[in-house]
Amino acid sequence: MSLRQFEYALAVAEQGSVTAAAELLHVAQPSVSQQIRGLERELGVKLFVRTPTGLVPTTVGRAFLREAEVAVSASRRARATARAGADELVGELVVAVQMGFGTRQLPRALGALRHRFPRLEVTVFEEPSAAELDRLCRRGVLDFALMAACEQGPADAHHLGDEELVVVLGAGHRQSAADRVELGELDGEPWVRFDRDSTLDGVLLRVLRDNGLAPATAARVSQTATAVRWAAHGLGVTLVPASAVPQGYEHLVRPVSPALSQPVIAVVRQDAGPAETALLELLRQETWSEPVQSWV
Repeated sequence: MSLRQFEYALAVAEQGSVTAAAELLHVAQPSVSQQIRGLERELGVKLFVRTPTGLVPTTVGRAFLREAEVAVSASRRARATARAGADELVGELVVAVQMGFGTRQLPRALGALRHRFPRLEVTVFEEPSAAELDRLCRRGVLDFALMAACEQGPADAHHLGDEELVVVLGAGHRQSAADRVELGELDGEPWVRFDRDSTLDGVLLRVLRDNGLAPATAARVSQTATAVRWAAHGLGVTLVPASAVPQGYEHLVRPVSPALSQPVIAVVRQDAGPAETALLELLRQETWSEPVQSWV
């Protein structure tokens, strides 16, 4: 077996067809088909089955692909580390960020990182669930994770700072004149909430209950920017990290009383390379406790 076969199998699983996988990999379709058949012969199992919607992994195939993903990620990191010099770093850096946290800080840090290492390829994705982030970290799929601290957070986490949590009101809301909104004044308000398994929804639910407020739900969304926009149009109020407020909605943001914040941590893979180390240092230089009043 070869890493190329692993990469081809992962591409077929992602794209659902050999043709699409070949286009993604910029290779000829027969080459992908041949590699997959050879891999199945060597393993003695069927990795994919054809369905009306395309090729899908078998049960054995899914188990194999999980390990193949780890192997391919490790190979990319090894190549990047081996080719890293004093002034050059190439390869891929896989970063996962918990939805809503570091929305202002992470892009600035990644911009500085890419300026320092222009040949470095950075892959970033948002993950709403802290449990899923922890699982991905343990599997070795991620190089770097940025998330809110939780009760069962990793022991080797690096505390970067604290994100202030703010409330977003609709235009003309009765609390708009207040510089700081008392949470008790939001009793009876409908809330724009988040997916049930997301950390942000857990934070919102805990805050409401701690302050004796009923979690009346107007709607659930998957993205913080969507929650802000819906709150701005009067669907309900919402609670988000200050950095997650999109540009143009700052005038609808209010800090709350009692003040709320959430620790933000970074988790770096155990055998961290120069890219992960540099990103951690850049994020440590970012401002995490910038008062809302300074940009509203």
